[in-house]
Amino acid sequence: NEGNEYFREKDYRRAVIAYTEGLKKKSEDPELNAVLHTNRGAAEFHLGNYRSALNDAIQAKKLKPTHLKAIVRGALCHMELKNFSEAIAWCEEGLQIDSKEKKLVEMRAKADKLKVNITALCPEALWDPGLMSALCKFLCRTNIKLVFEPLDEEEELSDGLAEISLDGFHSDNAMGAKVHLDADGNLNWPVLFLYPEHEQTDFIAAFHENSRFIDHLMVMFAELPPWDLERKYLPSNLELYFEDEERAEMYELNPEHTLLQVLQHKRYFVKAGTPTVLAFVKRSPFSKKYFSGKKVHRL
Repeated sequence: NEGNEYFREKDYRRAVIAYTEGLKKKSEDPELNAVLHTNRGAAEFHLGNYRSALNDAIQAKKLKPTHLKAIVRGALCHMELKNFSEAIAWCEEGLQIDSKEKKLVEMRAKADKLKVNITALCPEALWDPGLMSALCKFLCRTNIKLVFEPLDEEEELSDGLAEISLDGFHSDNAMGAKVHLDADGNLNWPVLFLYPEHEQTDFIAAFHENSRFIDHLMVMFAELPPWDLERKYLPSNLELYFEDEERAEMYELNPEHTLLQVLQHKRYFVKAGTPTVLAFVKRSPFSKKYFSGKKVHRL
């Protein structure tokens, strides 16, 4: 009762202490102990202690397998921990008890989409739980937003997610390269550079997240490409952008920035697992025409 009072007052730390004291009494009533574990798990969840909350949900489910609140809490913990396969399993277990439980139905659908998105980004993650977990945690921690397929207006995979495309191009990765984690736990991305004026592209199979754009430009244009007949494509003479077609807006990138800094931009969406940037010659007639009708966010 004391724990419930603290919980109502949103004093979750004291609620955890009170429920723990209750468990220390070692009641012989399994249902009461299941409630104590479930309530303590709820308080831990509000404190952001998802692993502890999950452990309480597991204990509560052992004591009372049909305790729906414990199952919902466990599924929520797995979602927060980015263990989408486990979240699906818990949801399915709960739906066998109550097939209309709204929270479980919604959570099951969301977990399915998130799991599919990570495996679309890196199919190997489907067979490697460690890689799946690492990718999920990395993408959520760094706030990188992914897009894999056209979405209905009302359908979102995560907060702020939107579908974008590029005029005359598509960023599907035809080279077979995929994002991968290196030994230090950093991501290396396949990155596509588009040159709309000449309808040309460059493809970098493994662009380290902490590498700067200018460093790649210096290598890519150490020698002028054969299609640059006017010899304008010099690293110091280029501007880089990404396009948000949904808003008809262009965002200029700082070449000194790393790939990770760009991917974390609130309006950057990684499409088909391949980050894409557009390169233009500074103040060229073509770029002025290309930007016509679009709002441009400059550095």
